[in-house]
Parts: sequence; structure tokens; C-alpha cells
Amino acid sequence: MRIYIYNGGEKLVGKSGVGQAIRHQREMLRRAGMATTEHWTADAAAIHINTVLPDSLLAVLSARLRGRKVIYYGHSTMEDFRSSFKGSDRLAPLFRQWIKFCYGLGDVVLTPTEYSRKLLESYGMKKPVYSISNGVDTSFFAPSRQRRGAFRRRWGLRDGERVVISVGHTIARKGLPEFLELARRMPEVRFLWYGWTDPRLLPQSIQDAMAQAPDNVVFPGFVDRETLREAYCGADVFAFLSREETEGIVVLEALACGIPTVLRDIPVYDGWLESGREVYKAADVDGFEAAVRGVLDGTLPDLREAALTTARSRSLETVGRRLQEIYRREGILPEPEPAAVPAVSPLLFGKNSFTGPM
Repeated sequence: MRIYIYNGGEKLVGKSGVGQAIRHQREMLRRAGMATTEHWTADAAAIHINTVLPDSLLAVLSARLRGRKVIYYGHSTMEDFRSSFKGSDRLAPLFRQWIKFCYGLGDVVLTPTEYSRKLLESYGMKKPVYSISNGVDTSFFAPSRQRRGAFRRRWGLRDGERVVISVGHTIARKGLPEFLELARRMPEVRFLWYGWTDPRLLPQSIQDAMAQAPDNVVFPGFVDRETLREAYCGADVFAFLSREETEGIVVLEALACGIPTVLRDIPVYDGWLESGREVYKAADVDGFEAAVRGVLDGTLPDLREAALTTARSRSLETVGRRLQEIYRREGILPEPEPAAVPAVSPLLFGKNSFTGPM
């Protein structure tokens, strides 16, 4: 049996968390011993759809004509569509109706967290909605002194010089304005923002903010996963100040690499990331500054061991097994056959041994 991972629109979303999630699904299923395909095959039992682009409707229709199950991933919400691209705030209510329609075409909807599951259910979704992490490749994203050294050489960092990084689209919703303000308040620290967004999609206010960024800020742009892993391992703080997320794959990657992490205190992290246990959370720039300074000067406790444990609990292997459980519950995979109990001769226990029911 195979699972068809529909790749329509992957070129458009390839540099986003959705693109990463698609790659994770292929890998987690492979590690769980299940085959995937990028087109319909005779043994394809279901299709994964990850985007809400118009072509996804044709993929659903194709599945219906074949009598196959449709698994729709709910990566997007109205809430995380806001404060992103030009006109997104005005279009957000329409976007909510569109994604509700698209997700409703699935036999089952999967979304990364309990927070996003409750959001989708609040839209009036009628289909079953499960929360399941996008996962993180903990065999790839892991702490490394060697990579830390390579990062510091790459950026010509002096002994004792500190670096704060963030990763994501250069949009307001990801916390770019707050990141730049944090850099202004800490001129002695280097700040790097990894990620890129087509400037034509950005509001003028964000373009101006980037053009006027302080001298200690660098925008390396979109980089490959090897370079990003090196940055996670080499920087001193990961400051992810996003205002809204459905999970945040980059957060899992950072935790898996052992970098101290500062987050905005938003509901998506409730129940799996606790401030002062795995990460530090704050609500505004004053709080972000206090947390980052506390990590850099060592006045706040080191939380990296707990962070690593949480990241490993969302490894691709673990999430792949959870995905199989959902397949079984929804009738996509058959229930495993119970293990046969081998017959045991009474002679092994002696003639007076009791082997019957109590």
C-alpha cells in the first residue's frame, strides 16, 4: 500500500513551513516502513493534500473518482494569514471561508497542534480533525560543537561576540518589527534573520523597516537546511517572535539543535512548551530583551536538556507512528493482526503446574 503525497503547488510553498511539512511526510512514512508516491498508483490508498491552491480541488476530485481517501492537512488558519502579505488583513475573512471549504473536502483533516485543531473546529468543520505535529528530523537537527565553530568562522565572530537569530518570512506576523527593535536595543549583539519574501508581496512599512535596519542586523536570505542547521548550532539565542503560528517547524529545529530559545507568549505553545522549562516566553519587546539578556549573561537557567527531550518526542519516527494510528482509525490502514501465541507443552512446567484460567 502507498500514500500519494500530492505535490501540486510545492514549487510555490517549497520555501515555507508547508513545503517542509510535505518533505517531512514523505520521510516519516518512509521511516515507518510505508511507501509513498507522487502520482496515482494501483495500490495508493489515500492522498495527502497540503495546500489550498485551486489545483488541490482537482486532486480531490481525482481521489473521489477512484474511491480513495483524502487526507487534508490544515496548515493555514485565518489567524495566521493576517499580518502577512499586502492586503492580507482585508482578505482574512474570505480566506477563512476558502480554507473551510477546502478542508471540508477531506475525509479527515490533520493539523499540527491542539491549538490549531480548536481553531478549525471553531470554524464549524464537520469532518474529523486530528492534531499531529509536523515533526522534526532529530537525526539531522542535533547539537554540534563542530557546526558551532563553522558558524562562527563563517561570520568572522570574535571570542565572546554573541549572535541572536530568527528564521521565517520577512513579514510582520513573524515578528520582524520586534526583532529589529530588539537589535536596536542591543547594538553589541549581532542579529541574523534567515528567510526571504518577495518584496512585491510586502507592505511598504515592512520594506521600509528592513531598509532602515540597524547596522548589527544582517539578512542572509533563504538558505539550505545545512546552513540553517549550522546557524542553530552556532548562534547563542533563537528569538522567534511570531505573533501567530499553527506550530512552528523552525521552533522544533532550534530546540533539536540545543539553542536557547525565546518565544512570544501565544496560545499555540500551550501544553507543550512551558516558559522556564523548555523555552523563555515574553509578551513584548521589553520581555524579549530581558529574556535574551538573561540567556546571554547566564542569569537565567539553562533549559536545553528539557528542550531536546521535547524535540525528540516529535521526531519523524514518532510522528510517523502516530500518523499510522490515524490511518487505522479512519480505515485507511487495516488493524494489525494480533500476534499469535505459540503453543507451550505442559511438560515444560511439570505435571503439577497450573496453566488454566484462574
